[in-house]
Amino acid sequence: MVATPVERETRKNDPEKTKQDILRVATEEFSAFGLSGGRVDAIAEKTKTSKRMIYYYFGSKEGLYLAVLEKAYRKIRTLEEDLELAHMPPVEALRTLIGSTFDHDENNPDFVRLVSIENIHYANHMKQSAEIGDLNLSIVKTIQEVLERGRRENLFRADVDAIDLHMLISAFCFFRVSNRYTFGTIFHRDLSEPETYNRHKRMIADAVVAYVTCTP
Repeated sequence: MVATPVERETRKNDPEKTKQDILRVATEEFSAFGLSGGRVDAIAEKTKTSKRMIYYYFGSKEGLYLAVLEKAYRKIRTLEEDLELAHMPPVEALRTLIGSTFDHDENNPDFVRLVSIENIHYANHMKQSAEIGDLNLSIVKTIQEVLERGRRENLFRADVDAIDLHMLISAFCFFRVSNRYTFGTIFHRDLSEPETYNRHKRMIADAVVAYVTCTP
């Protein structure tokens, strides 16, 4: 199929912007409806492109969905790298990382929904991405480096596993967003209310620091 003049001009002028626009709208579509329910026609309409152009850039609907997942993980891992934790004392670095994860999940509910949907499908699509696996090695390495610095200063326990700690941090931050509606309905509590939000943010940081700290 031959590209239309509009499509040719779009690619020529700013193809990267076009791709990012498609990914942004596709993130909203797939996080709301999943891969099976998400419609490429709807994404094309909202981005003022066409299915032809979307498939030109991403190959298929599945390719677009995978690109959305990869971008979501790339975003949080890049955010963590920008924190420059190596220049902070170990406890401050750990608290900063927790705060960043906490804020990220609150501000990116689409990420939480995408990960939840992918878990429902046993991570079948995620398994097709070598990039996601490589991206997530960085956070384990970052936590391991913080732990090792804390151990050298006799601040942190020697038996804390970096992946376990990553799971602990992720679990609390993720749950607040993934379960906010059911939890809020049952207990009549708005988890995004500023006082509750800030209390929870301190609570997870205090809990993690207490867990890794050496006992006298």
